[in-house]
Amino acid sequence: MHDVTVESILFSIVPVSLLGAVTGLDMVSFPQMMLSRPLVSATLGGAFVGRPAAGLLIGAVLELIALETLPFGASRYAEWGTAGVVGGVVMAGQPAGAAGALPVAMFTALATAVFSSRSMVWVRTWNAHQARRLRTAIDAGSPAAVDNLQLRGLTMDLVRGFVVTFVALIVLFPLSEEIVAIWGVDAIHSRAVVTALAATVAAGAIWTLTHRAARAGWLFVLGLGAGTALLLLQ
Repeated sequence: MHDVTVESILFSIVPVSLLGAVTGLDMVSFPQMMLSRPLVSATLGGAFVGRPAAGLLIGAVLELIALETLPFGASRYAEWGTAGVVGGVVMAGQPAGAAGALPVAMFTALATAVFSSRSMVWVRTWNAHQARRLRTAIDAGSPAAVDNLQLRGLTMDLVRGFVVTFVALIVLFPLSEEIVAIWGVDAIHSRAVVTALAATVAAGAIWTLTHRAARAGWLFVLGLGAGTALLLLQ
């Protein structure tokens, strides 16, 4: 029975946005404890509105897509912490078994990931501006200037995660309700398309990461075989 209402989502939006702030900060800044992985962040997002299993489901789909993300260096990449939280909340906020819930939740999460990726560029630009302002003190070896710059960067990244999650939920959750209500494709085909798309992205990511490394492919096959065997033995 679907007991998650729009009112409960709105009531939860501030604590959920705080969760998005933490997972967004975890992506590259602190504490980097894998909270930003969509499997974790989406499950937590769903749990915040009372349906962790729904969050786990969309989190598993997003995790397959996120395999292609390599968050290091100056590369630009999707920010999955806030995206996972939004996807988990949207998925958990739909009627249980709704045919359009999974594809709509995936869409909202991907839209959030794109916007959040852009927000990271804005924060890095702001950090660079702050570094230039403090350059003289930093060049002089001032620990206070270094600490100041570090704390400002962490604080801005935390605020970024909060704002992205808050705005995404305010804009996308009502939209997701409307789309799911008029969704015309049955649940089996809707979920099959989402699963196929996620699996295709994951396969491409695995190929990119393994085809040039010695024995990486064999290690992947062995790991896949061991995991399958454990699953069958349950």
